[in-house]
Amino acid sequence: MSIAVFCVLRGCGLNVITALEVQKRDKKRVNVYLDDRYAFSLTLIEAAKLRKGQQLSDEQIAELRGQDAVQRAVDHAARFLSYRPRSVREVRDNLSKRYEPPTIDAAIEKLEYLGYLDDHAFARYWVDNRDTFKPRGRAALRYELRGKGLADAVIEAALDDHDERDAAYRAASDKARRLRGLTAPVFQNKMSSYLQRRGFSFDVIRDVIRQLKDELAAPDSDFFAPDDDE
Repeated sequence: MSIAVFCVLRGCGLNVITALEVQKRDKKRVNVYLDDRYAFSLTLIEAAKLRKGQQLSDEQIAELRGQDAVQRAVDHAARFLSYRPRSVREVRDNLSKRYEPPTIDAAIEKLEYLGYLDDHAFARYWVDNRDTFKPRGRAALRYELRGKGLADAVIEAALDDHDERDAAYRAASDKARRLRGLTAPVFQNKMSSYLQRRGFSFDVIRDVIRQLKDELAAPDSDFFAPDDDE
C-alpha cells in the first residue's frame, strides 16, 4: 500500500467504516466500527445512511455523535414524559443528570417542535388535574406552577378560567363530612385552617364556610354539637 493511499484510508483525519452491526440487546441501534474498532452507535435510521468502507472525517464523527446524543436525550425525555406531562424546566432538570447543556438545548427544541413539550398546555393540565382531584386556591396553584419553572404570564393564562369559589366549596364539602359533631366555632376554625393550607383567599373561605354551615345544619339539627358558651 502506498503512503498516499494509507494517508487517505488511515490518516489525515479520515476514518474508515469497517463494520456496521445491529446491537443484540437493542435491535433499533447499530454499532459503528472504524478501523476495526468500536467507535459509537447510531439509530437504525441514521446508520442506514452509512456504508461499509465509507470514510469519515473527525468533524463528521463528532457531528454524528452529537446528533445521536440529542436523539438519546429525546428518547430519555420521552420516557420521562410517559408518566405524566412535564414542564420544560422539569425535563431540563431531568436531562441535566446525564447530558451536557448543548445537547439538552437541542433535545428540548426538538421536543417542543414535535409537540411533546408545551408549558401552556402543561399549566392547563396541572390546574385541571388539581381542580378535579385536589382542589386548590389560586395562591397555591401559582406556588406549585412557579416551582415547575413556569413564567408568570403562562401561569396567569392557565388560571383565567379557574373558579376558586367552586373549588373551595368542593374541597370543603369533602372535609365537612368528617367534622360532624364539632361545635360550630371549632368546625369553622378547622375548616378555615384546612382551606388556608390549600391556598384559598380569606373572602372565599368566609363565604364557603358560611354557606356550608347553613346547608349542614338545615337538614340535620344535630350536625353541630352544642356550644357551651351559648
